[in-house]
Amino acid sequence: MGMGEGQGRMKGVGQNIKMERINVRTTKRQEFVEITQLIEDAVKRSGVKSGICYVYVPHTTCGLTINENADPSVKSDILSKLEQLVPESGRYSHSEGNSDAHIKSSIVGHSLSVIVEDSSLQLGTWQGIFLCEFDGPRTRYVWVKIT
Repeated sequence: MGMGEGQGRMKGVGQNIKMERINVRTTKRQEFVEITQLIEDAVKRSGVKSGICYVYVPHTTCGLTINENADPSVKSDILSKLEQLVPESGRYSHSEGNSDAHIKSSIVGHSLSVIVEDSSLQLGTWQGIFLCEFDGPRTRYVWVKIT
């Protein structure tokens, strides 16, 4: 699985607003890469104690989700169901061969927001943040903004 390639870049947009770009390398055409720790690290580096963490991917063939990170079969089940709903080999007008990836990323979505308290993401016990790759392998950018 891909992981962040370094710290990205952090810049202060205002006194209590920090933004960072994280690079994530994917290794398969379709996969969920857990990025929870990378986002948590960005929150810690920001110095924000209480606020909101916004996570966004500027790509049209991948997305983001929050879901269970304890049992890997959950990721497999989601990918399997998305493939049933939107097969790679479906009849599409888009000629690049990745129409299914565009549709899957639209279903999943491109942004998340998570409450930050005590400089920590307020996720549930079994929750993790995942980059959802539908047209890999690639290097993806994840923007994190903490206010």
